Amino acid sequence: MTPDQRPSLPPVPAPYQLPFHYGALHNIGVDYLVDPEPAAELLAERHPGLVAAEFDGRACVSLNYQLYFAQYPNGGGITQEVEVNIIAHPAAEAHRLPALDYHQYARGVDQTKLLGIARIHVLCDNPLAIDAGRRLYAEPKYPGWFEATMPSLNGPAEQQSWSIACKGARFTPDGTGIERDDRTLFSLHADLAGLAAEPVNNTPITGYGTDPEAGLLAGPMNVYHPYRYHGLDAASAARVRLDVTDPVGEVGRHLGQLVGAAPASGVWTYQSAPVAAHNRPYYLPGKA
Repeated sequence: MTPDQRPSLPPVPAPYQLPFHYGALHNIGVDYLVDPEPAAELLAERHPGLVAAEFDGRACVSLNYQLYFAQYPNGGGITQEVEVNIIAHPAAEAHRLPALDYHQYARGVDQTKLLGIARIHVLCDNPLAIDAGRRLYAEPKYPGWFEATMPSLNGPAEQQSWSIACKGARFTPDGTGIERDDRTLFSLHADLAGLAAEPVNNTPITGYGTDPEAGLLAGPMNVYHPYRYHGLDAASAARVRLDVTDPVGEVGRHLGQLVGAAPASGVWTYQSAPVAAHNRPYYLPGKA
């Protein structure tokens, strides 16, 4: 391929600029090893330039929840979102991939970074983040909102569980806000107390999107600290539960087709370190 034949970079439409810097990130991902046929069918429909990765004959579906903060020149914003992904790679690049099992993949052994997340659904509670995801990365991103609990230094030390309820929402009529409704689409629960974890260098994570005109694009995301990876066996997999409470809606239907009753195979978490602490006060001697 000559320089003139190389594809140009995707545009960065105003008012956005890249890279996008996260001020803080709290993130849990849960992976499921599943029947490859439904994953292949959905990828052919949504991302025809990709094929599902297989680990010992199983495809991998990954649910990824994020709570993040970003600072801007005029203030800051907090966003929550959840992705439903299929681990995939470009069809034309299969010959470059090493032979891996799932746990090698989860530990970041693939340094080609061709094994990435093919986004099937991205639900988000921030209209600006929805617009940015669509226009910059061709994400299938739309409104949702969340009720979430997670480990926190500002909470009980023994609380090591994550619970994420993803609920339905829509844009306000002017498109600048989100209207919540009471429907719970699905929920994810993971009790990690006492489970062994290891630090893993599994980023940059390549995120794939398909633009209807320009085709397949890839956007890497770096996280500047190791994730904590929990490999699950049959006993510890019972600590993780996915409940699809709206099986008729599209995201619930796809979760039923892709995951069904499959047990979780691995959990990975990241929580930003605190940057400051306001300490307990003390009394000074003397009269008030």
